[in-house]
Amino acid sequence: MSLFTMKPLNLVIEPELDNPHEVEGILNPAAARGPDGELYLLPRLVGAGNFSRIGILRVLFDQAGDPCGVERLGIALEPEMAYELRPNGEGGCEDPRVTYVEPLESYVMTYTAFSPVGPRIALAISKDLLSWERLGLATFLPYEGIEFNGIDNKDASGFPVAIPNPSGQLELAILHRPLFPGTLPEETIAVGQDREVDLHRESIWISYSSMVLAGVDPHQLSNFTSHHRLAAPVSPWETLKIGAGTPPIMTRHGWLIIYHGVSEAVQPENEEHRLTYSAGVMVLSREYPHQLLYRSTEPVLVPVPSQQRPGTFANVVFPTGIDRRDDIGQPHRHDVYYGMNDFRIGVARLDIPPAIPFTGIADPPSIGSV
Repeated sequence: MSLFTMKPLNLVIEPELDNPHEVEGILNPAAARGPDGELYLLPRLVGAGNFSRIGILRVLFDQAGDPCGVERLGIALEPEMAYELRPNGEGGCEDPRVTYVEPLESYVMTYTAFSPVGPRIALAISKDLLSWERLGLATFLPYEGIEFNGIDNKDASGFPVAIPNPSGQLELAILHRPLFPGTLPEETIAVGQDREVDLHRESIWISYSSMVLAGVDPHQLSNFTSHHRLAAPVSPWETLKIGAGTPPIMTRHGWLIIYHGVSEAVQPENEEHRLTYSAGVMVLSREYPHQLLYRSTEPVLVPVPSQQRPGTFANVVFPTGIDRRDDIGQPHRHDVYYGMNDFRIGVARLDIPPAIPFTGIADPPSIGSV
């Protein structure tokens, strides 16, 4: 049993089906406090034909401090660049994560560009969360002969401060999940539970930008020159795939990440095999974030089948946004915003326990460190 638990709150954000931007869903939001102290969500809005934009919502709170509604404010990004548009009319600015990056004194958005050749990581920057300047696609130098450029990639999120790279130099960094051929859940599900995990090709990675922090051109932030494998699939609930979720946020135990894991579920009524996306917790070392201190052996949040919509990809909890509740004097409370079954948004409360067992790491040493 995990020491971390997530309790779903009452707010569920539904798509406006008469809004052409949301007719196929509103999901997977970034979350960040604006310069005004208000909480903003930047969700993926899915229009007809799988055309995805990134919207802007302001979160409303009740007297108890719980989120109780949203105010729609418009569009933050919509597909305009060649790397966001596909020749068949589809396009996508999808699944954003947003972090206030202190050395840049700016918000940095990482999002999935649904490009003509597949999903790619793209970045944008803003001073106010409302207007965004694109920084382009992320580029990566090879790692021990492994090419990251030209590979499908998703689930990127940034650290808010410079962290030490594998050589000990302070650099800005992102988490990401390259999707090497053969590592999609739809592909690994056919291999069976006893498949041998390729640690380099089925993992969450940290990549570092060698930009000079003083007087830097933010466009350099999209160039990543060194890398470190963080975690691979281990526990049964994540055996098919893991992916980074919420951006790293500092807690009393270290850097907290809510991530997703994918497993196979058999539907008893028809024996159909389905993928299940659940949420778990990782804690990384404060001083050396490439070191994993704690990891869920069981999920902290699982999907509720009754909340699915016919025709959508059901059985999905997909965490992407997190809000530490300093605003109500509860710094150990975190509200986690997540996509529900690729159609709507839910929010759950996570309270950080006073202590965690640092010996209870899910990864054996051969997986948890390089």
